[in-house]
Amino acid sequence: MSFTFLKQLPTPEEIKQEYALSPQAARTKLERDQMVQDIITGKSSKFLVIIGPCSADNEDSVCDYISRLRSVQEKVADHIVIVPRIYTNKPRTTGEGYKGIAHQPDPEKRPDMLAGLIAMRKMHIRALEESGLSSADEMLYPENWPYVEDLLSYVAIGARSVEDQHHRLTVSGFDVPAGMKNPTSGDYSVMLNSVYAGQHPHHFVFRGYEVSTTGNPLTHVVLRGAVNKRGVCIPNYHYEDLELLIQMYDKMDLVNPAAIIDSNHSNSNKQYEQQIRIVKEIMHNRKTSPEIKKMVKGVMIESYLEPGCQKVGEHVYGKSITDPCLGWKESEELIYHIAEMNV
Repeated sequence: MSFTFLKQLPTPEEIKQEYALSPQAARTKLERDQMVQDIITGKSSKFLVIIGPCSADNEDSVCDYISRLRSVQEKVADHIVIVPRIYTNKPRTTGEGYKGIAHQPDPEKRPDMLAGLIAMRKMHIRALEESGLSSADEMLYPENWPYVEDLLSYVAIGARSVEDQHHRLTVSGFDVPAGMKNPTSGDYSVMLNSVYAGQHPHHFVFRGYEVSTTGNPLTHVVLRGAVNKRGVCIPNYHYEDLELLIQMYDKMDLVNPAAIIDSNHSNSNKQYEQQIRIVKEIMHNRKTSPEIKKMVKGVMIESYLEPGCQKVGEHVYGKSITDPCLGWKESEELIYHIAEMNV
């Protein structure tokens, strides 16, 4: 084997014991879980806004950003539930580049997986205890899920992971909503099959154990656009795309039909400013069609303190080092618009 075994990592139980969530924060997290779950199941008419940096690269600036979200959440509480994006894993198409704080706590230093697991957990805990807002993260590595399973109220499965059997089966053991993104090809059937797998029970191997799961009825779809064989981005947030999704959902044996629309990535062709226009179109379509309003439960927005992005090492506080993001001013205004449209 061409593996070099560097060190054995602590178990999730050992990390969680050393970096524990306070009882008050744990209660807050459970309350937030219920709020998000009620939106996915249709018990609540509130709208889900999953918003934050493309990748959570710096604890201080991320927590600063989330503290600002808390003030906005208080103003829109009757219409919106805000879930901060604290994405500690960053998928890379070629495997090259910054892979997130869970892999590389300091973007300018070598990877350190143990320090990354600790940094990942500490950031989620600090954000929750300071703001009262439990967060969302992307499950890039299923075996890392137990290190943060007591902290997250929402989990996303990325476009490159959604066809992977291990991701699908792990989701079937979650007790929080899990959004399955369409693959980069845009194939709805792949995405819906992934939802089916997540919603049903399974028997498999996880972290060295033989396990069984009961299925996760909160598994749903996330539309993030697609890329065709010529490398051209194809959006899938338009009215006709949502009508097709509704028709295909109706033919599947699925509970709690729900869709979250990712306003960036291939839906915006990574033109981050377009997220404003895209979200406004989505909200308009919900006003126009009762079926779309029933299906579309929320949006994902990439946003940070400063607009755009920077290269690693430029040290602009609150500016993305991966994909470009909306700045704070535009993001705050957009959240207020969403609240006005969800009356």
